[in-house]
Amino acid sequence: MPDIPWSAPTPLAPDAEVHVMASRFETRTLAGALRFFLKSPGIILQIRKAPGAHGVALRARVLGRTFLTLSAWEDRDALYRFARSEPHRSSSRAAAAYMRESAFTFWSAPASALPVTWAEAERRLAEEAGRS
Repeated sequence: MPDIPWSAPTPLAPDAEVHVMASRFETRTLAGALRFFLKSPGIILQIRKAPGAHGVALRARVLGRTFLTLSAWEDRDALYRFARSEPHRSSSRAAAAYMRESAFTFWSAPASALPVTWAEAERRLAEEAGRS
């Protein structure tokens, strides 16, 4: 499946600091992966319109039942406001029924480092997993 490439809804000064989140989701079944994938465009659109959002991308490996997300935010509060808003809130609660595992990692970066590469996101997720 093709990736949804990085899009930045709001321009930033290169010296601005952003709050970055990378996540990895693995579903238990292919049907769960299809459900996750079908919900993804709506959530991406929600992020693009969310106050404080500075970028988002999705790497979907539906047949492998694995998804990676990247997003950049004005601050942690903007990310948490988005996470509690609809439709993300309901979608994430419903996804718990078919999710095998989820992993998240957060860090600060200068806006000039955006977009973050998938290699960087995967490295940081692996480091986070090693701490658990």
